[in-house]
Amino acid sequence: MKKALIVIDYTYDFVADDGKLTCGKPGQAIENNISTLIEQFIQQNDVVVFANDLHVENDPYHPESKLFPPHNIAGTKGRELYGSVKDLYVTYKDCVISFDKTRYSAFAGTNLDILLRERGVEEVVLVGVCTDICILHTAVDSYNLGYKITIPEYAVASFNEIGHKWALGHFKSCLGASII
Repeated sequence: MKKALIVIDYTYDFVADDGKLTCGKPGQAIENNISTLIEQFIQQNDVVVFANDLHVENDPYHPESKLFPPHNIAGTKGRELYGSVKDLYVTYKDCVISFDKTRYSAFAGTNLDILLRERGVEEVVLVGVCTDICILHTAVDSYNLGYKITIPEYAVASFNEIGHKWALGHFKSCLGASII
């Protein structure tokens, strides 16, 4: 079964200590695990996807502008991939899929489903941040689109520990995801 690793929002604003909407230490603690998975998927000739949040400064129409401080603003350092994940992206950018997303789910308003189906992907492995927001919404859309879902618990994090734990349970009990 062809798999895709989807690296969600592992950017400076979501991970660095001084990021605008950071997970902080929990997000930083999963860096090596995500990097290891990227390397494994590349070596196995599986699909690797980078889906990164994109916002426009002072956008009064985006619903997140009422919920969170400005983050992942176009043209800022906050949009850059974080740490070794950024280094791997630079190394492998010619053999991975990378795109911007403007909603929580990597599927919402993007052509991700088409890209995965073109490559024969049947299973998605979701990693990154935030477990209870963008990972969760991507997982729900994955479920609704018929993909098998795997969530490596050691490669997802959130700034909300209660939400993180709840989402892990929800993935398993409501979406039939494998939690490893």
